[in-house]
Amino acid sequence: MAYKPVDSPNLTNILEFYSWIWMRFISVCYVDKVCVGVQANSASGMHVNDECKLKFLELKAKRSYRFIVFKIDEKVQKVVVDKIGNPEETYDDFTSSMPENECRYAVYDFDFTTKDNCQKSKIFFIAWSPDTSKVRSKMLYASSKDRFKRELDGIQVELQATDPSEMSLDIIKGRAF
Repeated sequence: MAYKPVDSPNLTNILEFYSWIWMRFISVCYVDKVCVGVQANSASGMHVNDECKLKFLELKAKRSYRFIVFKIDEKVQKVVVDKIGNPEETYDDFTSSMPENECRYAVYDFDFTTKDNCQKSKIFFIAWSPDTSKVRSKMLYASSKDRFKRELDGIQVELQATDPSEMSLDIIKGRAF
């Protein structure tokens, strides 16, 4: 059924127009009698667990953690906390906590000293998507990334990595300054 605009609208034309709109809505939102149009994130359907936001705020404000690794739990369609690094852990501890064959999001609180001998800190958001991970997983993480980042207010630098060399300490240092 296609809608055809008319020159002089009357009640019948208006009803046909709204009927056409309603049918388009139903065909977009429902597949096999299941509504697929109402989700937490229109791009991917991922919801962000409140613990993720809370732990990030603790990292940012209280500096309670060095890093947080997040994963998508596909069974419940949520981003959840996977691992937390204590403040004394190193960047090597962080990189070793990233799985070889699975995608993850992570935030890392990088401390450094400027040329003027001033102590600073920057929070990095790292989207880890190794080449060896499943295509479906890569697509899910890519489509959920922007919404998840918006939930974490205070990220200063973003980094996309597909292998460990793309998130080496030298690259982190270079992006921090």
